[in-house]
Amino acid sequence: MSTATSPLTTAIPPRRTPIDWRVRFGVLSLIWGFSFLLIKVGTQSYAPFQVTFGRLFFGTAVLAVAIAIRRERLPRGLRTWGHLTVAAFILNAVPFSLFSYAELTIPSTLAGICNATSPLWGMLLSLVALSEDRPTRRRVGGLGLGFIGVLTVLGAWQGFSGLDVTGTAMALLASLSYAVGWIYVRRTLAGNSSSHLSLTGAQLFMATLQLAVVTPLFTDLPTSFPVVPLLAVVALGSLGTGLALLIQYGLVAEVGPTTGQMVTYFVPVIATAAGVAVLNEPLHWNTPVGAVVVLVGAALTQHRSGGSRTARRSEPKPAPERLSPTPTPTPVTADQP
Repeated sequence: MSTATSPLTTAIPPRRTPIDWRVRFGVLSLIWGFSFLLIKVGTQSYAPFQVTFGRLFFGTAVLAVAIAIRRERLPRGLRTWGHLTVAAFILNAVPFSLFSYAELTIPSTLAGICNATSPLWGMLLSLVALSEDRPTRRRVGGLGLGFIGVLTVLGAWQGFSGLDVTGTAMALLASLSYAVGWIYVRRTLAGNSSSHLSLTGAQLFMATLQLAVVTPLFTDLPTSFPVVPLLAVVALGSLGTGLALLIQYGLVAEVGPTTGQMVTYFVPVIATAAGVAVLNEPLHWNTPVGAVVVLVGAALTQHRSGGSRTARRSEPKPAPERLSPTPTPTPVTADQP
């Protein structure tokens, strides 16, 4: 789930781990790929806001434990906390909730593919909002190709027949929200002296508070707690948000953001396979074909010509419960989903 959400990868010190980075890369791809299935299962018994709140609560708990173990300091300054509050809203509260609502009416496979459009939205917005981000023919071509892929997935030639427009729009808006959040974070939190982990934990904490306020206003307390959907929400938060961010944190520190962000291109593949195999969701030819076109277009939009290797290496990177697994500079979410 782009997506994209954790702050500045440039401040991450390298850490040695006994588990090879390729294994962790594969585990992260699986966790984020299955996140869309977990959302679908959770919303079968709980309201979308409740699923989102549970996801944020358990994800924040995992990061809080990691922060305590590593004795990290929380960010300081009202200005920083203000920016983190806005980032939490745009990169966590809004897209997580939109994906939960979207999966009430669309398959988890479609939600996973919509999430992969976040790099396309990111490039489109950066051309307007970031004056230093200049377009190239390859990137513009990738943008066009990516949106052709989206139209293929949605079956545009048959008038979007059988497609729930509202649910699909929500999933695409969630992906767009990751891209907007990326721009905001790049403008406001880049260069912050706090650690990557503490910024990420603080951002998720603020998003949890936001959902703690919103959820009781729009939902009723469940009268029962079915076990399987409850476990899905717990796994979505603790694994799909908390553990996933810690794994990505280590990956970016060890192999750099360019390799770390490649997980983005595996997520929709795994989300589609999981939805078809576990939930028996239908799969038509245009879904995998369109998904491949989207991923090729997204990859092309991330290509940058010119500039020094050092400059490219120091560029911040994401996002997605993201979910978003999407190329974002500071927050890493992602799940993106």
